[in-house]
Formats: sequence, C-alpha cells, structure tokens
Amino acid sequence: MPAALTGWVVTAAGIQWQIGGTLAALCALIGVSAALLWRHGGRTRRPGYRLAGAVLAAASTVGVGFGWAVALRTESLSHHPITAAFGRTAPVTVTPSESPLPAGARRLMFRATLQYLDGAESSGRVVVFASNIEFGDVMVGRSMAFRAKIARPTRRDLTAAVLTATGEPTWGDPGLVARSAHQVRARFAAAAGRVLPGEQARMLPALVLGDTSAITAATGREFRAAGLTHLMAVSGANVTIVCGAVLFSARLVGPRAAAVLAGVALLGFVIVVQPTASVVRAAVMGAIALLGVLSARRRQAIPSLAASVLVLLALAPQLAVDVGFALSVVATAALVLIAPVWTARLVARGWPEPLAAAVAVAWAANLVTAPLIAGISGRLSLVSTLANLAVAVLVAPITVLGSAAAALCGWWPAAAELLIRFTGPELWWLGHVAHWTAGVPAATVSVPAGAAGVFGVGAAAVAIVRCWRWRCCRRMLTVLVVCLLAWSVTEVLTGWAVVGAA
Repeated sequence: MPAALTGWVVTAAGIQWQIGGTLAALCALIGVSAALLWRHGGRTRRPGYRLAGAVLAAASTVGVGFGWAVALRTESLSHHPITAAFGRTAPVTVTPSESPLPAGARRLMFRATLQYLDGAESSGRVVVFASNIEFGDVMVGRSMAFRAKIARPTRRDLTAAVLTATGEPTWGDPGLVARSAHQVRARFAAAAGRVLPGEQARMLPALVLGDTSAITAATGREFRAAGLTHLMAVSGANVTIVCGAVLFSARLVGPRAAAVLAGVALLGFVIVVQPTASVVRAAVMGAIALLGVLSARRRQAIPSLAASVLVLLALAPQLAVDVGFALSVVATAALVLIAPVWTARLVARGWPEPLAAAVAVAWAANLVTAPLIAGISGRLSLVSTLANLAVAVLVAPITVLGSAAAALCGWWPAAAELLIRFTGPELWWLGHVAHWTAGVPAATVSVPAGAAGVFGVGAAAVAIVRCWRWRCCRRMLTVLVVCLLAWSVTEVLTGWAVVGAA
C-alpha cells in the first residue's frame, strides 16, 4: 500500500504541476535516509526501525521510478509537434478510444488517439468535439479523417490537444473486434426497444453495457440526485457479477475449468463494452473485489489491489488524475476492508446476514465515495444510501439477464428477447426508485466544490463513524434522520394537496 500510494501521489502531482523530476529527486533522498534507518535498526537490533526503513525504501524507489516516468511524459508532451498548430485548422486522423458523450445541443465529445496531423504520422491523446449529425456513427477503434481547429487542452491529464471538427469525416474500416462489439451493442439496444417500454428500453443498455447514448436528460438528473449514476457506468460491480455468475454456473465442471470460463467471460465482456481505460480499470478492480469476496481473505485482496494500482498507473499514468479511477479504488478498498467488519458487527447485534451485508456495503461505498463526488459536483446526495439499498437486490438480476441476452441477441434473438422481458419489473422498480428519491425535498444539498468539499465531507464522514460508537450520538443522528424524513413527507403531502386543489 505505501508503494501504491506513493506512485499515485507522485504521478498525479507530476501531471498537475509538472514537478515529476523534483519529486523523483526528493524520493531518492528519502530512499537514502531509509537505507540509513534500516542499517541503524540492524546495528541496534531494533526490528521496528528495520521494518520502517524497508517500507520507506521500497516506497521511495517506486516514487523515483514514477517521478522520472511522468517527468519524461510531461516533457515530451510540452514539445509535441501539435503545439505548433494551436490556434489554426489542419487535417487530422484519429481513432476513437471511448464512446461519444453528449456535449450540449447537437454536439458530442469523445476521446481519441491521434494518428496523423497535417499528413504526417503523429500520436497522443486528444479530445474531439463535433456535430452529432455528421459524427453520429463514431465507433471505438474505427479511424476517421477530418479538418479540425486545434486548441490547447483545458485540463492537465496528458491530453495533447482539443480538436473541434470543422468538416465532414472520412471513415476508415473498423477492425473485426471493434465491428463485432458494435454489432452486439446495436442488436442488444434494438432488442430492448422491441420488448420494453421506451424509458426502460433506454435504461437497459446503460445498466448492462454502459451505453448511455439514449438516456434522456431528465432520467440522468434523477439518477444523479438519487446517487444511482454509478449503475449506468461499467464498474467493478458489473464485472464481479458476471464472473461470479459464470463461476457459480460452472461449478460442476471443476474449479480450473470454471476459472477458465470466468476468464473467457471477462474477456468477452470487456470487448463488448469496449476496452477503454475505464473498462479495463473496472475489470481489474472487479477481479480484485471478486477475489476478496470469494476467498474472504482481506489480507490478500489489499496487496493485490495495491499491485493493480501500480500496474494501471504504469500503463496509463493519466488515471492518476481520473476521478473514476479514484472512485473505483476507494470503493473496492471499502468493499474488502470496511464492509466485512461492519457486516460482522451487525450480525453480532442480531441482524440477518443478507440484510447486514447489504446495509454494510451500501454504507461503506457511499461513505468513502461521498467526499470525491461532493468535490466534483458541489452537491451531496442525502438519499443515496436509501436508494442504493432499495435497488441493491435488483442489480445482479439485471446484469446477469442483460449480459446473457447481449450474448444471445446475435444468433438467437427470440431467447434474448425472452430474457430481456424478465428485466422489465426490475427496471420499472429502479426507475421509480430514482424518480421518488430524487423528488424528496433536500435530496441533495450544496457543498463547496473542489478540495474544500472533499476535505469537508470527508471530515464529516469520519466524525459520523467515530461518533456512532456512543449511544447518545446514535440517538441524536437517528432523531435527525427521522426529523428530515418527517419534513420530506410533509413537503410531499403538501405538494399533493396543492395539486389536488388545483
């Protein structure tokens, strides 16, 4: 863990403030001091000093490597050939690396890899803004050429430039994997549209494959207010559920064959939902969560999580400043560290184990992710835990049935549509929970955005956990929650009365 945290902090600081070389030199000095401390502990026969020296030496060594690596990347980015083209228009060829997202009226945004700049070979990560009419057929892995106005990136995340398309694109031929994944997604969305009502048909691809292109703005607002947005993004939970279902169904063939089938299912799932950086991150974090759940050995899961963080940051250092990466890591850590402890305490108090596990997982995940969400959006959802508890039991059936339907829609459409029909009641309940909880008065409250919100909400979360140990504090918090619920119910009933009178 110290090595992973050091690599993360050094990489993020090196990208944000471009001080990777300075941090590498500082880590080198700390490493020398750690070596002296380790040697002093050996001479004085103090094992604590030797352990501390070894930990500091390992963490500082990782810091030196990551510091120099990010320094080289930021230096090469500042001298990238595209910097000479800032402010002018030039022909470019890019290959999308992520699905497009809406960016205002009749516009979309997607990340891509630069292939050619003004006829010359190039490279680097770019952000593209374009018309959703001319670029409506954007596909991950399918190259496109167009003229674009080149601008300096607005965020420091190792992006080389921001491209605003000014002409129609010329499409390339997608690869076999990209074309197959796109066909599965399109067929699955079409099958859902034939079987389910409008809003449910738009929700199912988002919940199963992370395809939010058809989600309406109203539904998106309700899910954000209810704290359920994470359900419409491919996360470690999706990967864990898919792999767990395969492992459970393959128990008859033996553990080794089941592990192979789970690996194949994981690979196929990643390909279908598109192997972007966020999906690969979710796959790694989901595999670690599955390891912790299946083995019930938190001491093995945490080192594996730390090793995964190091590997991902080495392969994709821009994840160090990616909020989704931070949310995945802290949520996975809460799942394998905090949730089992709270579950055991609730069971000891007489709670049924399934209910205790559901409450503990929901509370732990919301508690550790609330500071980051507050810092990003400047809003804090007060109903997220309640909403997640209300739909927790439905996430697995929707994921399993939807994934099976996506796998069948290409060669057995009738069976796929039958499975999709079984997701209708779950989708109905999920949509209504999001609508009801988002409509509760004070469902979300304003908090300071940025670092102030992160530290403020984090301090409040720590204070609540610490104060929960005392009975008087538990009673005060319970009274506060009851008063808030009573006020919310009063506001809702008053609104109904006004509507009825009108």
